[in-house]
Amino acid sequence: MRSAGRSIEREGAPSRRPTEAPDGNVAVRIQTMNPAPNLVLVGPMGAGKTCVGRRMAERFGLRLVDADHEIERLAGASINTIFEVEGEAGFRAREHAVLATLLQDHGIVLSTGGGAVLDPDNRRLMRERGFVVHLQVSVEQQLARLARDRSRPLIARGDREQVLRDLSVRRAPFYAEVADLVFDTDRHDGPAAAEWLARELDLHWHRTADTRASSATAEQCEDGPDAGPASPHTETR
Repeated sequence: MRSAGRSIEREGAPSRRPTEAPDGNVAVRIQTMNPAPNLVLVGPMGAGKTCVGRRMAERFGLRLVDADHEIERLAGASINTIFEVEGEAGFRAREHAVLATLLQDHGIVLSTGGGAVLDPDNRRLMRERGFVVHLQVSVEQQLARLARDRSRPLIARGDREQVLRDLSVRRAPFYAEVADLVFDTDRHDGPAAAEWLARELDLHWHRTADTRASSATAEQCEDGPDAGPASPHTETR
């Protein structure tokens, strides 16, 4: 291996009352109007970040980058091997270096690892260089989507459900801190949901470079079921 809650308002951000969807659900809560050159996806494992990222990249004519894949490419080793040889601290150091480099780019959709928000410097970089979408997912849905997954070191041992619940408690405040928009992937999946999310991004993401494709891709998600249209339940923060 080669070496190497609720939301927290940003300073000066406008605060607005939530708008109501036709079915009475809270659809949108705006706390920031963030001009940013990149789209950043955060959330737990199994939330569908890579799948959603692929659809948003096609929809907006951007380049999709998966941070974990880039870490593996530069290290010449798998995430599992990095954890085994260097521990989580070594992996997090590599993750920060990769994020710092990638977020200097323009016009990318960045799919991040579930723990990328733990580092305060990572959170700062995300806020400064991206419009951040938090893809929410329940532990129950994580268990269903990751049932056959043996590639993730944090859930490779012990009680998966308890590990996922512990990770959720620890990380939820950090997802809330960085998020400009929150999207519930329990209730939304598939091409129709991707198109609905794209419309929300059109409304609330002030892109510094505006290139876009014509429609969302219909490619199947790898880490979640492809469901039909769902009632909107999105918050922007």
